[in-house]
Amino acid sequence: MIDTEETHAGGFSLVEHPMPPRALAAPLHRHSREDEYSYVLEGRMGALLGDDVVYAEAGDLVHKPRNQWHTFWNAGDEPCRILEIIAPGGFEGLFAELVDAAAAGAPDPDWLMALSARYGLDFDLASVPGLCERFGLTFGS
Repeated sequence: MIDTEETHAGGFSLVEHPMPPRALAAPLHRHSREDEYSYVLEGRMGALLGDDVVYAEAGDLVHKPRNQWHTFWNAGDEPCRILEIIAPGGFEGLFAELVDAAAAGAPDPDWLMALSARYGLDFDLASVPGLCERFGLTFGS
């Protein structure tokens, strides 16, 4: 919605994340450079922040600090939409690269690891089955 170039000195970016019911948005991951702030527009978001599980409804804000393992999901039976403020900006480029790569099919794991390294992101793909089971979620299409 707002790229880094549109903000003063690249201070932040703003991304909208729509999530279908009971969907895991991402594997467990952590950012080495950015803090994230999730503002719930509609629905119910769940988040795992370190060892803490939190839930947020429309109008709530959840802070996901850099260097903390976390993930988030739609914790309801209706669509969920959040606005994600990412500070500083620049991380939105990862989403753009993922969309472009996905248009050509499933991304190569080595490419995905290199992309993550460029953006200072660690992720744990092995966390997905356990998260889906623990919270009653699905992941991917």
